Amino acid sequence: MDKFFLVITIAFIISLIISPIVIKLAKKLKASQPVYEYVDMHNSKKGTPTMGGIIFLVGIIVTSILFLTSQNQLAVMCLGVFLSFGLVGFLDDFLKIKHKHNEGLKPYQKIFFQLAISLIVSFFAFNNGLIGSSIYLPFVSNQINLGYFYIPFTVIVFLAVTNSVNLTDGLDGLAGGVSLSYLISFTLIFFTIFTSLKNGGASLLLINEYNNLSIVLASSIGALLAYLLFNSFPARIFMGDTGSLALGGLIAAINIFTKQTLLIPILGIMFVVSSLSVILQVAKFKLTKKRMFLMAPFHHHLEKKGMHETKIVCVYIIITIIVGVVCELLQLILF
Repeated sequence: MDKFFLVITIAFIISLIISPIVIKLAKKLKASQPVYEYVDMHNSKKGTPTMGGIIFLVGIIVTSILFLTSQNQLAVMCLGVFLSFGLVGFLDDFLKIKHKHNEGLKPYQKIFFQLAISLIVSFFAFNNGLIGSSIYLPFVSNQINLGYFYIPFTVIVFLAVTNSVNLTDGLDGLAGGVSLSYLISFTLIFFTIFTSLKNGGASLLLINEYNNLSIVLASSIGALLAYLLFNSFPARIFMGDTGSLALGGLIAAINIFTKQTLLIPILGIMFVVSSLSVILQVAKFKLTKKRMFLMAPFHHHLEKKGMHETKIVCVYIIITIIVGVVCELLQLILF
């Protein structure tokens, strides 16, 4: 446990040190993403640099590499997924900045890259002896075997999570704060499961692999804490798709590699709200030519209703924390 908190501290320090450098470089390169014209509440944000996801990308990867021990295949693959989705987001951000508008990669291009990464990781998980085609039911030790359906199921999970985190990235500190709350909650559940597995005589290989996954979790918590110092209202830098797609990939990978895939829509309830609000908005408009919300995703609807973005961010984070606490209690009772 001492090592876990040491990793958090190192990741925090590394991210804290590089944050002003990234911000200064982004400003020098005029790497600011144009604000959507129809989000009139955000006119004051024009000129704020983007691609701040580089801050926690570097912090998480560098810290993890420093502390990972042997038998780290799951952790390394997790970092690979994190970086891969981050690179897709970086390309999208770069094109937006270069062309000075909010269209980077074409939708089909972005889906192609996301699909390619998701397929590779899904086949890896399916063929890995520590993962396979089984997943845990939430809060209990029972598993269900999905067979070959596991691969398309996992691909869908990756696409859903990465794009849901991306949709949630619309207010200062929102995606970062909710992701941090998610990761802290998941870490508590992870250690409950890990302790149970060790007490139940799990293999040394699994124990070592999970120890290394805990390093990735600790690095993520520390790096995001530092990043939020610069991204909370008023943000000095936005994470961009570089950060939101990377975080989505990281969250999905950690859950999938620990067989806790079904926890994602529960712990990530606010990510679900973002995606569901967009789906419902589009569906109702196509059917009736009327909108369900003043604006989607839902956090923009709340803004239009007069709620300040700092309050919205607090509400999203608090709900995530409350759900996380309830999930941990259920895990302790039932697992």
